[in-house]
Amino acid sequence: MRVAKAESKVHNKPLEEVHFHEVGAIDSIIDIVGTAILINKINPDKIISSVVNDGYGFIECAHGKMSVPVPATSEIFANSNVKFRQIDVDTELVTPTGAAIIAELATEFGGLPAMTTEKIGWGTGFKDLKIPNILKVYLGDMQEQNENFVVMETNVDDCSGEILGYTQEKLFQNGALDVFYTPIFMKKNRPAYRLTVACKKEDMFKLQNIMFRETTTIGIRYRFESRTELGREFIEIDTKYGKLKAKKVENDGEIYIYPEYESMKELAEKNNIPLKELYKIKDLK
Repeated sequence: MRVAKAESKVHNKPLEEVHFHEVGAIDSIIDIVGTAILINKINPDKIISSVVNDGYGFIECAHGKMSVPVPATSEIFANSNVKFRQIDVDTELVTPTGAAIIAELATEFGGLPAMTTEKIGWGTGFKDLKIPNILKVYLGDMQEQNENFVVMETNVDDCSGEILGYTQEKLFQNGALDVFYTPIFMKKNRPAYRLTVACKKEDMFKLQNIMFRETTTIGIRYRFESRTELGREFIEIDTKYGKLKAKKVENDGEIYIYPEYESMKELAEKNNIPLKELYKIKDLK
């Protein structure tokens, strides 16, 4: 679909009028389907790509002479989060099919992360280039350090508790990962609160705007931090009181089950039992 949409724009045709040969020849379809089968078999948690390198100049194709990157590849890059650059190689290095595959699968672009490698796959191309014409893929486990993590702080000494509570709710509703207040003393011995907000980098400015709009702060400090995260899976547990939502977490071969508070609260109220009784459920230990 990424290829079809790109070709539709390049040829100025409605999507339903894009012909098969414009979307890709048989080898292109095989590439896409073969990759889909492989990814389904491997079932990776995440796919990270290096920055995609394309060449420069012009190439001959069915539509005549085209500049590199070719228009369809450029359109695919423009409508995705792919990071790419041109390097000093006078030819095409990325086809529209390859661009569509990496745009669809990769969620991050950069250097190889720290990981324990299980397997390495190599693929070589037919073009004789002045650089090695090789694609290399690593499969492994990594203890993820998330540098896409921002911590913001601001001190507030002239804002009511009602406003601060409302602000916390708004921050959580708009993507904050954590929000909390710390009692502090500011200048002239005034009791105050430090508002701390943890979030993903892409949510930073949206949440800053909420902090400025809802509180009396006029300045926000922020820093980027790394964070180690455990893999998690949301599950439902069948109990004699009903279904209970929980997080299943794995660490070094051990499994932990953490119930969701709202689900616990709902079951406790529905069955008219103390909340603490639900924590005695065997499957939660």
